[in-house]
This record gives sequence, structure tokens and C-alpha cells, in this order.
Amino acid sequence: MQETVTSEDLALAVRAEDGHIAPAFLERVSAAVEAGDREALAALAQPLHEADLADVLEALRPEQRNLMVQLLGPEFDFLALTEVDDSVRDEILEILPNEAVAEGVRDLDTDDAIHILQDLEESEQKDILARIPATERATLRRGLEFPEETAGRRMQSEFIAVPPFWTVGQTIDYMRDSDDLPDDFYEIFVIDPAFRPLGTVSLNHLLRAKRPVAMQAIMKPEIYTVKATDDQEEVARTFERYDLVSAAVVDESGRLVGVITVDDIIDVIEEEADEDIRRLGGVGDEEISDTVLTATKSRFVWLLVNLGTAILASWVISLFDASITQMVALAVLMPIVASMGGNAGTQTMTVAVRAIATGELARFKVKRVITRETLVGFLNGCMFAVIIGSVAGLWFDNAQLGGVMAVAMVVNMLAAGLFGILIPVGLQRLKLDPAVASGVFVTTVTDVVGFFAFLGLAAWWFGLA
Repeated sequence: MQETVTSEDLALAVRAEDGHIAPAFLERVSAAVEAGDREALAALAQPLHEADLADVLEALRPEQRNLMVQLLGPEFDFLALTEVDDSVRDEILEILPNEAVAEGVRDLDTDDAIHILQDLEESEQKDILARIPATERATLRRGLEFPEETAGRRMQSEFIAVPPFWTVGQTIDYMRDSDDLPDDFYEIFVIDPAFRPLGTVSLNHLLRAKRPVAMQAIMKPEIYTVKATDDQEEVARTFERYDLVSAAVVDESGRLVGVITVDDIIDVIEEEADEDIRRLGGVGDEEISDTVLTATKSRFVWLLVNLGTAILASWVISLFDASITQMVALAVLMPIVASMGGNAGTQTMTVAVRAIATGELARFKVKRVITRETLVGFLNGCMFAVIIGSVAGLWFDNAQLGGVMAVAMVVNMLAAGLFGILIPVGLQRLKLDPAVASGVFVTTVTDVVGFFAFLGLAAWWFGLA
């Protein structure tokens, strides 16, 4: 006898206490997929929020995932494809016929539909768009023509715009009678005859106003607009700076072409932060759902670059091989200097890259921040010089060796603070992404400076050949 699945059961059972998909629920979905039981699977999947359905799809094995989508057929919620990893979305889209994709994206807002279509091959995009009614097709084509990671790709083309002379009553009646309204909206735009935005009316102001009142009388004239070609990261900063819920998107002529809302901006902030973290680690666009081969290829190039910098550091050590042979203590202590410098440089670099990414490191602040980080490196160097100098002196019963160690620590920590900020800023000035290359350069500098300072000072002070 088949077990009945109620919405109350799902609300309790979909996610475990840790926030992940509950194993018991996933087992039920997996069993329904393996059995090919479409009715049981639909009963489990249909009540799910798109974010929950996306997590279920990612938790299943690839063959189960594809079978699940095929079993659900027209009942599959395409909105879930906006929540999954890119690799999972591509995999699912590969097994779906273009007719099914066209039908699935028709019911979505333009920003969600574009998010699904944008990574497909151009030929597939054309075929899918050809199966969509002309009006919707033109809107999607226009969105896809904007560069990636711009407001135009993120905007929703469905919005409400009325002339300033319309009354509150006319506007409300229009919204009641129109079938072409966005699913969610927060503001109504007031526009001039050229379709340029003049102001906005929030829904709470609209509902509190009398029907005969003109929209112009209750509109808020201060309107924040972004260009369709603006980078999505800059748009996110505008939302953060002015605490916006939505913003008008305009073309080069200032005409209203769409609206971007705070839920889109949350996605942008998450994506940009995730991208910066991955790039700092040298893993590019890798995702947790990528295959072993894809992940290996993604990491190989960066590891190869790291190998080159490691060879450079080893070459510096080889210059003092005779000194190390005569004084084994140098070999024991030199990793400490390099390691401390590397960690200090990473701290400074992380602060710098984050400040650049969030727009906080304005040009007029650069000199002040460089001075601050250099002084922080120097002061930390002095404090750790006392600690490690004392430890080294007692460890090897050699006060002079402790002194050399202390001086080398100050030099390397100072270099770590200075280059930890200079390298990200320099890369930004060269129009390169600081998150991608800063780590390797900063580590190389601290290794080379640390080894050279410690071994060079030791060779000079102790007169080692």
C-alpha cells in the first residue's frame, strides 16, 4: 500500500536539523526514481520550494537526477535550475529536448529564463527561442544580447510603468485587469512620454492614497537607476549603499527597460564572494558538483604556477648551501621565517582583496592603507622577533643566532605587510583580477625575502662561506 505524502509531512521532513536535505526524504525520492514511480515522485517533488528541489537534485547521483527530471516531465519546476550548480544545470539541459526547455522557461520571469538559457550553445538558444511566442522571444533575445554579469542579464523585463497624470484608481484598475504583470514587485514606475523614469510609487503609498489622486502627486522623485550595461557588482554596491529594494534599469538613452530587485542582488553578492574565494585558492570556476577530470584540469594550471614559484624559492636557498652545510641550525629555523612571512602577507592580501572587491579601497585611501599595513607588519615583526629570537637562542644555545633570526623576522614581516597591499593594488591598476594572482606573488615575495634575509644575514654575521 502506497504511503500518502502530505504537505505537513514534507514541511517537517524535507530538511534535517543541520539545514541539509533529510536523508530519509532523499531515500524516498531515490526509491521513487529507481522504481520509476512517477506519481509517488510527483507527490514528493511538487510541493517543494525551488531551492529545496535544487538541493535534492544536487544530492542525487547523476543518473538518478536525469531520470527524476524525465519522470516528472511537464511537472518539473524549471525555476529549480536557477538554484543548482552550473554543471548540474548543463547536465540536465542536455537530456531535455528543446521543446521541453522552451515550454519550461515560458512561465518564468525573464531574469530566471535568461539565467537558464545563457550558457547554452548559440544554436540551441536560437532553436529554443524559435519555439517561444514572438513577444516573449524578443524580450529574451534582448536580455541575452547584454554582456554577461551586467544588470541587463539580471534585470526582470516585467514591470509596471504608468504616466504621471494617471490617478491611483486608474493604476489599481489597470493592475487588476492586466494579465501581463510581474509575479513579485515592490514599486510602480512613473514615466514620461519617452519612457524615461520620473519617479516611483511604493505599493504601501499607493494603497493608502485616495483613488482620485494623481500618481505624480504621490511619487517619490528621487529614483535610483542603473544602466543595463553596468557591471552587476557595481549594481550590488549601489543597492548596499542606498538600502534599495529595487532599482530601475535604463538603456543608453535613459529609457526604462527593466527592473532589478533585491533577491537578484543577494544572488550577485553570493556569486561574487564565492568567485573571489575560489580565485584566492586558485580553483577558478570549479564547483563541488564538477567531475574529477574537470576539477583536476581546473587546478593543474595554478599548481603549475605555484611549482615555478617554489623552484624560485629553492634557488634562493641553493645560493647558501655552503652556509647551511656548516650550520645545520639554519636549515631547522629558515622555514619559520618564511612561514610567518607568508601568513602575515596572506592576512594583508585578504584585507586588500576584500576592500578592492567591495569598492572600499578608493584611490584616495590607498596611500593611507599602505602606510597602515606596513606599520602593522613592522610592529608584528618586532614582537615576533623578540619571541622567536629568544626561542632560537635558547634552543641552539647561541644568542647571536637568535639575534640574526630576530632581524630576519622583522625584515620579512615588514615585506609581507608592504607587498601584501602593493601587489593587489598593482594588479588592479593593471586591470588584472587581484583575487586570481595575488596569492602566488605574495607567497613568492615572502619566501624569497625570508630565505634571503635569514640566510644572507647568517652568512654575513658568522662569516660562513
